[in-house]
Amino acid sequence: MKRFAGFYIVILSLLFLQCTGKSGKSTGTSENTGTPEMVFAEYEHDFGKVAGGEKISYQFRFDNKGTGDLVIASVMTTCGCTVTKYDRKPVPPGGSGTIEAVFDTSGRDGMQTKTITVNSNASVPVILLKIIAEVEQEK
Repeated sequence: MKRFAGFYIVILSLLFLQCTGKSGKSTGTSENTGTPEMVFAEYEHDFGKVAGGEKISYQFRFDNKGTGDLVIASVMTTCGCTVTKYDRKPVPPGGSGTIEAVFDTSGRDGMQTKTITVNSNASVPVILLKIIAEVEQEK
């Protein structure tokens, strides 16, 4: 019986240590870090008709309406003809930022739709942005 009592004490001790290890206090992290919320002023921009060979750009403005720091993990485009620029610093609650999309119309003709995928730690982790342009080649 004493052997079983010792066994139970060891098991209870391990369970206690495991529970206290999950509190986050031992690692210096906080459980209540808040959740960021990325909200854009607009999710699509139409340039209208543009001349072929132009580089056109647009800045998508966003706000962090959440309660935690917003961190953009990556911004990807559907084509090498479109590049993005954005600040990689965390955006605090109430803060704002921009993602600039630059579209090179060289070699393009007709209606063009390019998608920009934004990955972040926000409550909605993946957001799609679009730019649209009708590229007219010189005659």
